[in-house]
Amino acid sequence: MESKPPKENSNKFFGSFSENPLFIALGVGLYPLVFYYSRNFGMINSWEQFGYFSLLFIVLPILFFSLLKWISNLPFASKWGKYLLPFFSIFLFLFYLKIVLYVDMERKIIVGIFMISALIAYFLLKHFKKWIALQLILASIGFIGLVPTLMKYFNYSSDWMQQPDDIEEVVFQKKPNVYYIQPDGYPSFSELKSDFYKVDNADFDSFLAQKNFKNYPDFRSNYISTLTSNSATFMMKHHYYNNGKDYSEMLNARKNIISKNPVLSIFKNNGYKTHFITEHPYLMVNRPKIGFDYTNFTYNEIPYLTTGFNVIKDTYPDLENAIDSKNDSGNFFFIEIFEPSHIATTKETSKGKVAERVEWLKKLEIANTKLEKMVNLITEKDPGALIMIMADHGGFVGLDYTLQVYAKTSNPEIIYTTFGAMLSIRWPNNEVPEIDSNLKSGVNVFRILFSFLGDDPKYLKHLQDDGSYVILKEEAEPGVYQYIDDNGNIVFKKL
Repeated sequence: MESKPPKENSNKFFGSFSENPLFIALGVGLYPLVFYYSRNFGMINSWEQFGYFSLLFIVLPILFFSLLKWISNLPFASKWGKYLLPFFSIFLFLFYLKIVLYVDMERKIIVGIFMISALIAYFLLKHFKKWIALQLILASIGFIGLVPTLMKYFNYSSDWMQQPDDIEEVVFQKKPNVYYIQPDGYPSFSELKSDFYKVDNADFDSFLAQKNFKNYPDFRSNYISTLTSNSATFMMKHHYYNNGKDYSEMLNARKNIISKNPVLSIFKNNGYKTHFITEHPYLMVNRPKIGFDYTNFTYNEIPYLTTGFNVIKDTYPDLENAIDSKNDSGNFFFIEIFEPSHIATTKETSKGKVAERVEWLKKLEIANTKLEKMVNLITEKDPGALIMIMADHGGFVGLDYTLQVYAKTSNPEIIYTTFGAMLSIRWPNNEVPEIDSNLKSGVNVFRILFSFLGDDPKYLKHLQDDGSYVILKEEAEPGVYQYIDDNGNIVFKKL
């Protein structure tokens, strides 16, 4: 009969387990690390970030607890040294959770964590090894939850990006400088007049007319977020959310926009210098390889722990400097501003649809002021430019909060407030091409633009469908659905 190990050996093992700096450090850092990755994978999926977070959550705690272990054994620490390891194990664990949940360093929360950690360490000293075991169990469970995301990432297929023709070889016959200004969440001109918005935007409309812009009243986005919309726009192809069924960020979206895409390749093939100018480095937070020749942010200016919105720059002086240093052979500018944006994202942060609309209208005024200032600058310094103002999606006004769009609806106004997006173009010399009748949604804009610049209608033979798509998870079988078809009709079709 097999003998059981002596009880004292078991206690000896668990005793050393709770005093081992390696196990204590892993208990402190692994779960916050896994938790952060599972919730924000799309923002932190670079190897550079993995190295930084491994250093922050694993390596530094190992070094720190090794030092604490040595200090706790010194003669002068005989009375209170036994509390050092438990206290800092609890404190750092809670502190790490705090910084992955809330990037800002609120002093009150940190003081609260300190006091809670001191109390727990004092009263639960005898159960320290159980605390470490619990931390490691949480990390294991968290990693199991992360596995599906990792599997999607490593099995990611880029087949959807392939173009159906040789458009990447297009040769421009016209070479104006092209300015693509993207105001976040700016609805279409027709949607601004709807019952949800009821906006008198006459002053801004008059300004655009004075500057020879042509408006496209019923234009719409194909997807509902900045990342998903821009991925389709710059790839000139539909991705259908990679057939996903959750609300997490689309894999590789920032890489599709910032690193490499047909739009950048075509401009560069035609000798254009490419510029990316933004108020917030939201599209750069996972540190993708930069495909633009110039960006107004460098990675030295972007923290590793950030959503991108706690870092800000005024785009006007950066745009002015970029125009002054533009390339003689052609320039493409992608300029991103974050007004008027959209209403509150979650139910908890919403003030209700009426108050949210009022707040949104204030941001609309800010957006109009910024757009007017930029357009005046461009037309003064670059009068022959092609200027395109195109939003990434609608403003969601009329809803209580944006996440409501993930529940099935047959209300056209809810669908239009989501997808109706501004498009206004100042064509060079006010010569509007006939092919602009094809401008219905974001996915085809650059293909139509390149057909115009290349003076070749053959590229219009492979336009994508102008459908608008959403992920639904409530009131319908989870999956990707088409809400607006190629002809602009409201539909409900599961892919």
